[in-house]
Amino acid sequence: MPQKTSTHASSHKKPDKRMLPGRVTLTEGKAGKQFPGIDDLVSKLRFSVKDGQIWFDTQRVTLIHLSTLTALRHELINSLGKNKARGFLTRMGWESGARDAHMARRTHAGSRFSDQFLVGLQLRRLQGVADTRVIDFEADLKSGHFFADFSWPESFEAKAHVSAYGVSDSPVCWLQIGYYCGYSSTLMGRTILFHEVECMASGGSRCRIVGKPLQEWGRESDEFDDAFSFLRPEPFVNQFDEHPPRTSFLQKAPERTGDLANLPSNLIGVSAGFTAACYLLKKVVPTGATVLFHGETGVGKEVFARTLHHISPRADRPFVAVDCAAISDDQFDSEMFGVADGAFGGATTMRPGRFERADGGTLFLDEVDSLSLASQLKLLRAVQDKEVERIGDTRVTKVDVRIISATSIDLHQAVANGSFRRDLLYRLHVFPIHLLPLRERRDDIPLLMDHFLARFAKQHGKKTPGFTSRAVEMLYTYDYPGNVRELENLIERAVILCDQDEPIDPGHLFTSDSQMQPVLMTLGKTGELAAELRESGSGHQDFDKAIDGFLEKGVSLKDVENHILERAVEQSEGNLAEAARRLGLTRPQLAYRLKKAQD
Repeated sequence: MPQKTSTHASSHKKPDKRMLPGRVTLTEGKAGKQFPGIDDLVSKLRFSVKDGQIWFDTQRVTLIHLSTLTALRHELINSLGKNKARGFLTRMGWESGARDAHMARRTHAGSRFSDQFLVGLQLRRLQGVADTRVIDFEADLKSGHFFADFSWPESFEAKAHVSAYGVSDSPVCWLQIGYYCGYSSTLMGRTILFHEVECMASGGSRCRIVGKPLQEWGRESDEFDDAFSFLRPEPFVNQFDEHPPRTSFLQKAPERTGDLANLPSNLIGVSAGFTAACYLLKKVVPTGATVLFHGETGVGKEVFARTLHHISPRADRPFVAVDCAAISDDQFDSEMFGVADGAFGGATTMRPGRFERADGGTLFLDEVDSLSLASQLKLLRAVQDKEVERIGDTRVTKVDVRIISATSIDLHQAVANGSFRRDLLYRLHVFPIHLLPLRERRDDIPLLMDHFLARFAKQHGKKTPGFTSRAVEMLYTYDYPGNVRELENLIERAVILCDQDEPIDPGHLFTSDSQMQPVLMTLGKTGELAAELRESGSGHQDFDKAIDGFLEKGVSLKDVENHILERAVEQSEGNLAEAARRLGLTRPQLAYRLKKAQD
């Protein structure tokens, strides 16, 4: 059985070495302390007075008056309403928590999971948000088990709400809820939801939250609805349940085109860029406007297009997708416009084209930029005139279709290069929606990991509890040239490779020739050389080869350590703080090692 990390508050007995104190303190303790100190976090706060900038680790931050944040909260509630304001602030907290989790994992690499997790509680105190105290905490990364029960004795969110609106009928610590959802989900590599069970704004003596994996809340429970609904930027997003059969959807579509929460969708995310795209999608849904999705390969352009169709008034009519890259000039007319009876030798039946098949519904033109100029002209006339003429026919057929197109290139640049028609661009570019690459919306990765793991574990009959810490780190920091599609493929491959009840590790995710090169060596907190990656896969083999090379050449351990120190400083361009972060050390520890190497 994997070792579990537990934290319990108790006034009746002294915690043993496996237990953390009920209240997380931030002072440096004696040897054998169960949680990291705050000095390394304070050292990451830097003021650049000359440039007018403040940096915390690698993130630029600002200091604002609490009264300003309170005023912003009031404006959001008064302008958007309580529920929309809550959703906005909850998602804002998620993004903050996800970024802090990434920093905690990087700066405390090699530490116990409990130490990494408690950095978040320390950060909230350092940020002046709340004195978060641990009531109960259990986490096992490999099995996916997670349970947390936290409280704080004072809440600026609660005070601000009561002073403006009086006692609330529901909890109001929305930023905190979002923060711990994002922080926990990013560290665990699966979706963790927190629910506020007690709040000072609604008459409680403290504010208290409980968190556990999404799957354990129970989809029909009030707690699940309350905890998760406000992480949906739009009602049609983050529907983790299996899609209903297409037939039942078609039967009900005319009656519930406005009931967005129950529609099938693979749109998963909570980041600001993703939320902006969903907002634009919702705005264009009730219209018949032509939509152009632009983004890199694998960002989900067709998923967005299908969702747009499913939540539109045309939902009960066909959605016809066309891969323009697979249609040659010779095939274009027959594929798009159809063939009349007897048009060719042996052709005895009429065959409708894609436009006719999509009549009343949606025609999706994927990779529209791949069409030749001649085919673009034919497409332009069909889009412009809303009529087509089958091959071998003398009559035109009127069609009513909504055009949605997608491209991974800049069509304006293509027009300038002469490879795309300007008049067709104007027809397709009525309502453009840009989809960000996954590397620019990393806050969505934990949700996507959890979604794909659940789907493929069920599809392939595997019981896969979760991811190892190294796998979580790799998936969060990888650049994903193939975007969401690549993440989907990586997790499906990993589910197939791993054994029953075995967590996914980097060896399951990445092949030997993968672009992802794992870190092979690092320095421990005391400065000794250690292998950071101790898991199966190519990384372990490469590390063994490196060690064999050192031993064969008679290189001493001291020389290896000194060389790593020098290379870290060199790659960080003399910035000792950055070099220390790369090595998993504090700046004073690195300075001590460098001084010792020079002696």
